Amino acid sequence: MNEPGTTHWIEANQEALNDELSWLQSLFEAAVNGADPGFIEAPENTALTLDFLAEQFGLSSFERMIILLCAGLELNSELVHLYRELPQSDGRDLPTFGFALALLPDAHWSALSPGAPLRYWQIIHVDNRSRITSSGLSLDERILHFLLGAGHIDQRLSGLVHALGQRTTLPASQHLQVERLVGLWRDRGNPPVILIKGNDPDAGREVAVQACTTLGLQALLLRAQDIDQSADERRHLARLISREYLLSRAAILIDAGSNPPPHLSAFMEQLECPVTVLGDSPADLRRSSALVEVDKPTTDEQRKLWHAALSGLKAFEESWLLPLAVQFDFSSNDIQTTAESIKAELLLGTSLKQALWRQSRQHSRGNLGRHAQRIVPLAGWDDLILPNGQKSILRDISRQVHHRAKVYEEWGFAAKSDRGLGISALFAGESGTGKTMAAEVLAADLDLDLYRIDLSSVVSKYIGETEKNLERLFRAAETSGAILLFDEADALFGKRSDVKDSHDRYANIELAYLLQRMEAYRGLSILTSNMKSSLDTAFLRRIRFMVQFPFPDVAQRGEIWQRVLPDNLPRAQLRTTQLARLHVTGGNIRNIAMNAAFLAAEKGDPLCMADLAQATRMEYAKLEKPLNESELRNWT
Repeated sequence: MNEPGTTHWIEANQEALNDELSWLQSLFEAAVNGADPGFIEAPENTALTLDFLAEQFGLSSFERMIILLCAGLELNSELVHLYRELPQSDGRDLPTFGFALALLPDAHWSALSPGAPLRYWQIIHVDNRSRITSSGLSLDERILHFLLGAGHIDQRLSGLVHALGQRTTLPASQHLQVERLVGLWRDRGNPPVILIKGNDPDAGREVAVQACTTLGLQALLLRAQDIDQSADERRHLARLISREYLLSRAAILIDAGSNPPPHLSAFMEQLECPVTVLGDSPADLRRSSALVEVDKPTTDEQRKLWHAALSGLKAFEESWLLPLAVQFDFSSNDIQTTAESIKAELLLGTSLKQALWRQSRQHSRGNLGRHAQRIVPLAGWDDLILPNGQKSILRDISRQVHHRAKVYEEWGFAAKSDRGLGISALFAGESGTGKTMAAEVLAADLDLDLYRIDLSSVVSKYIGETEKNLERLFRAAETSGAILLFDEADALFGKRSDVKDSHDRYANIELAYLLQRMEAYRGLSILTSNMKSSLDTAFLRRIRFMVQFPFPDVAQRGEIWQRVLPDNLPRAQLRTTQLARLHVTGGNIRNIAMNAAFLAAEKGDPLCMADLAQATRMEYAKLEKPLNESELRNWT
């Protein structure tokens, strides 16, 4: 038999429908002439769409003929003319239930009961439900179009649901989830609600669409926020969607977002069709459900996707792709979008390698800026005044981040275990000793974004909220693999032996969660602390690198003074040896130098020792630190 919807199928259906309408006309003519219609045999050739409706909705032969009766008076003017000649018509064009009971064979009163298919599925509408037998019956517009072979969805749904088609070919790891979803729907008579979660929402939707295509279903997308809160409206919408499933094999995909409305669960209870939820599921879901996790392509799959997107470009090198796939955790759509941006940038004369890394960094930032402050790194290795031992550790950190693609992926450490692959560091030392600058140096050296997170704003007094805040932060950062700098980590540090109440105990839980998340994070994460001694040694074992930033000695302070003053700054003769005797950190030195520059700018003179002396008094006063005026003797 021809496939539904094809030209031959529509023509065959129309021919059979005309045969049935001719038979109905014979019944009308017999009724007009007062003859017994019982001798008129029904046609053997029946309309395919009417047969389909009868099968899908469980209609009796009488209920099927009511649909034919209402359709006939919509489509055939001869039937309308004959009906008007009958006393039962009362001058109207709509047939009544009483007329159907009198005219059609196998009649039964239950055909128009509220729970019967014709009214339950809103196939037939009754003008006056208080007087069923004398009220006019009309055929639902969607059903009428369906009888004629038209396949569009109900107009009442067109503004709420959107048909989705298959757009991309999924990588193997995500195609496995398509097969799992197909199995869940195919192997159960009453399929569960499918909850699709994971870190690749676009692919999650594509997995659902491809599973629908495999099963011959049409995927329809509905935003949960568009579902009416009114119980009657929700029930009406659920009935229309469920009916659409029976008419056109349409499965509903509900985009719940990150905050599903409270009435979503009640709405899903009323749906009588396969349901898939994208995003967060409602907390009070009562229908049986199954979870399908759709994560971003694996590192090797991302490398292959990059290759497919870039291999046609000049100067392309295969060796760039693995470090790129390890650093930026992209979806298929991310890679395609970034590749298009790269091609546009190449028109400006940028080299492919530069455009590839820069566009990837820009695309990966996403929503991270909502949770943290991005710092543009300006400092280099020469700006960092530290003992050689500390600098050596910092270079070790840079080396591990730079070569992790080779060690983890090429050499197979990631295949052995996915635990402990994150690179974490603790920078400990007094405020102003260079901890943030060291993070800037690493970011500049690795050509990565740097984000500073103030942990005091993340930590919440409400139990469990701190972990939620941290999870949102890390989830936003996963795509970029940016360097995360957790400033003022002392907000979480505390000896486990000093637990005095439940708040101390939960503080330790929060710190443990942070360290666990740092271990799982694909990038570099750095904690800064003014008091290393406050961190429990059991927690220290979970941090890969520890850098102690010492208070700078006289020689180091002299170097800092020499480097903190810009080359373009007009200056008188400055005595660096005297400046270095000030017992302050690099951060304080920078403040003094900048405040002194503003004093010189106000006077319109080059910077001199007198300006620096005045700025020093200002800084010491701010720190509430006593200043021995003898230190400033001979400065002016």
